[in-house]
Amino acid sequence: MAFLIKSMIGNPLSGMGLGGGGDKEEEATPSDPAKAAGMTREEYEEYQKQLVEEKMERDADFLHKKAERATLRVCLREKYRLPKSEQDENMIEMAGDDVDVPEELLKMVDEDATEEEGKDSLLGQIQNLQNMDMDQLKEKASATVTELKSKAEEKCAVM
Repeated sequence: MAFLIKSMIGNPLSGMGLGGGGDKEEEATPSDPAKAAGMTREEYEEYQKQLVEEKMERDADFLHKKAERATLRVCLREKYRLPKSEQDENMIEMAGDDVDVPEELLKMVDEDATEEEGKDSLLGQIQNLQNMDMDQLKEKASATVTELKSKAEEKCAVM
């Protein structure tokens, strides 16, 4: 309701035409952006060119970082035999073939690999057996054997 009243009455000073305030505001803002920035035309053009070059450099750095991450993901996919990703391959192609994985990331992957090798070794498996509950292991083994026997009896008429 208050909105309707304000819109009907409007600003009481705007209708009086004291000095024509709206026209002077339009003239005060220059149409040339160089003047608005307080520079000459040549300085403004140089500034704009510098901004464009900086943006292109940031975009190239960003693209390179994305390609490095994609390369790492490809390496991890190969290591764990996961399906390849077209998106990662496209990202590497866009950045060029000279993309290498950062050293910090390679160190992290190598550390993970050595930990996994320790777990895959015989000693690692023995240590895992010590941590397991033997009763639970026996129950699983007996359940598996009974399940195999029942399936064999269903399929084989001799048994």
